[in-house]
Amino acid sequence: MTSVFIISAPSGSGKSTLVSRLMNEVENLTFSVSYTTRKPRGAEVDGEAYHFINRTEFEDRLSRDEFLEHADVFGNYYGTHQTALQIAENKGKDLVLDIDVQGAAQLKKRIHDAVTIFILAPSREILEQRLRSRSQDSEETILRRLADAAREIQDYGLYDYVLVNEDLELAAETLKSIVRAERVKRIRVEEKIRPILATFGPALEPEKAV
Repeated sequence: MTSVFIISAPSGSGKSTLVSRLMNEVENLTFSVSYTTRKPRGAEVDGEAYHFINRTEFEDRLSRDEFLEHADVFGNYYGTHQTALQIAENKGKDLVLDIDVQGAAQLKKRIHDAVTIFILAPSREILEQRLRSRSQDSEETILRRLADAAREIQDYGLYDYVLVNEDLELAAETLKSIVRAERVKRIRVEEKIRPILATFGPALEPEKAV
């Protein structure tokens, strides 16, 4: 059974670093590479950071209901293709998605048992410091990201877990612990449990086992 982990955060919260640590340090995970209509930045490579396509192609795929979720962010489309889940299932791995609040809400409606994790910076001031230290954005973009963060944070209550990224090492360990703990919930390991119970005799019912 493939588990789906949805991770969201305002820009500058450290999400990318934490997701990278998660992917490198926890086994049997695969990352969903989103589709987008925005142009590549810097050294971004198609198929790694994103699948870069034009707006017409995105809307064609959207009309065919190919996306599990999609959102229009700053005038560009972003979306998770259905094949991301299919590939994870075929590999026998769990799927990690790095998507915004809009996409997370859509995907949760389709995959009810998806695990949702929201990452927060410790304060607005620290979030602004992180955005400015990246030296990637204009003043206008930074202010827009801060305004968007204020709106996104209001939806934290929709998530299963909220992780405050104050100490990177602690936050990374906590994120890994969430994934590992979710993997051993009864509902996710039922298929593994039943064969074990069967070795104790055919009369043993799973719901009566202690």
